[in-house]
Amino acid sequence: MSLNPKIEKALQSLRKNGRALRALNTAEKNLVLKSMAENLLQTEKEILVANEKDLKNLPAETTSAFRDRLTLNSKRLEQMAESLRQVSELSDPVGELVEQRTLANGLDLQKVRAPLGIIFMIFESRPNVILEAFALAFKSGNTLILRGGSDSRETSAVIYQMMDQVLAKNHLQDKVFYGVQDYDRAIVEQLLQRKDLIDVVVPRGGEKLIEFVQKTAMMPIIKNDRGLCHTYVDSDADLAMAVRIVTNAKTHRPGVCNALETVLVHQDCALAFLPQLYQNTESFGLQWRVDAASEKILKGQKNIQMAAEKDWDTEYLDLVMNCRVVADLNEAILHIEQHGSKHSEAIVTKNEAHARRFQQEIDAAVVYWNASTRFTDGFEFGLGGELGISTQKLHVRGPVGLRELTTPRWIVSGSGQIR
Repeated sequence: MSLNPKIEKALQSLRKNGRALRALNTAEKNLVLKSMAENLLQTEKEILVANEKDLKNLPAETTSAFRDRLTLNSKRLEQMAESLRQVSELSDPVGELVEQRTLANGLDLQKVRAPLGIIFMIFESRPNVILEAFALAFKSGNTLILRGGSDSRETSAVIYQMMDQVLAKNHLQDKVFYGVQDYDRAIVEQLLQRKDLIDVVVPRGGEKLIEFVQKTAMMPIIKNDRGLCHTYVDSDADLAMAVRIVTNAKTHRPGVCNALETVLVHQDCALAFLPQLYQNTESFGLQWRVDAASEKILKGQKNIQMAAEKDWDTEYLDLVMNCRVVADLNEAILHIEQHGSKHSEAIVTKNEAHARRFQQEIDAAVVYWNASTRFTDGFEFGLGGELGISTQKLHVRGPVGLRELTTPRWIVSGSGQIR
C-alpha cells in the first residue's frame, strides 16, 4: 500500500540506516542512552507543559485510570531516565555467542544473536513507553517506528524532538527511529501492509488494537495481549500478607495490564479474609463484582453487586474487581484456565506443594507465589524496561527486553569446503 511520501521516505531511510546502527559498538550505544537520560531531565519543564495540554484535551468522561496512564510528573520522568541508564548498564546481546561447533569437514559454526530489524510499535497514550521502547530497540541494534495514541500527541512531539537533538549531538544524524505524528488511523493500516519495510510489529494496547493488528498485519507480531490477572488465596494463606498483595495488585495502578482483575478465595478462609480485604480497599472506592458466596459474606457493604457471567472475562483497567469463593486449588486452577489471558497469575499460600502445583499447571507468561502481579514489568525484572508483556508462545514470553529483541543466526567460516 502506498504511504504518505514523507513517511515512505522516512521508512526507506530506516532500512538503510539500520546498517549504521548495527555497526555501533556497545560503548557508543551506552553513551547515547546516558546522554538521553540527562537531556530528558533537562527538558522536564517543556515535557510537563505539553503533557498538561494533553490532559486538558481529554474528554470530561475520561476514566481516572486512563488519565493516570497519560500523566507524567517529575517522579515518572526520573523513572524514565533511570530506565535509560539501566539499559545502558545491561549486557549488549548483539553478537552474543549462543553456540559453537566445528564440523568434521573443518567448517566453524557460530550461533550468535542479531537484531530483529525494523520494529513497528503501536502504543496507546502512555508517553513513557516512547523512551522505554527506544532504549531497548537502540541497544539491541533495531531501528524503530513509533505510533502512539492521539491523546498524547503534544507530549510525544516534545519527547521526539528531544531524542532527535540527542542523536544529532552524538553524530547520529541519520534517523534510527521514526515517530509517526500523523494520527490518521488509515496510516496504521497502511504500515501493517508493508512487510517490505517492517520486520516485526508490536501492538501494545487494548483488545481492539490487538485484534485489528492480528487481522491486518502482513509481518510477524509480538503479541502483548490483555492482562486478565488473578490472585488465588489458598486455605492456609497468611491472610495479612494476602490482603497486602491483593490490595497492591488491584489498587496500585489499576489501569495497567499487570493489575489484578479477579481474586479467588478458598472457602475455608473466605469468611475471615473477605471482610479484611474489603476494609483495606474501601478507601479506594473499589467496586466489587461477586459470586453468591462472596455476596453472602459481604452483604450490607457498599459497592457490592452480583457478577454477571461476562464480568469474569472482563479486563476492567479500573477500580473494579471480581471476587469468587472456590472449593479448592483445583477449582481455582480451572477458573483461571477458563477465564485467564495467560499474562500473570498468583497464589498466596504457606503450602509449598500447592504453590509449586499452581506454578506448574497454570499456563501464563509469569506465575507468582506470595507476590503481587504488579511485578510483571521489564524495569522491575531488571531488564531496563520492556516493549510489552508477550502472552504468545513463540519467540518470547513475558517482558520483552533486550535479549528478546534479538534472534540467533548462524555465522559460518570455512577454508574452501564444498559439498
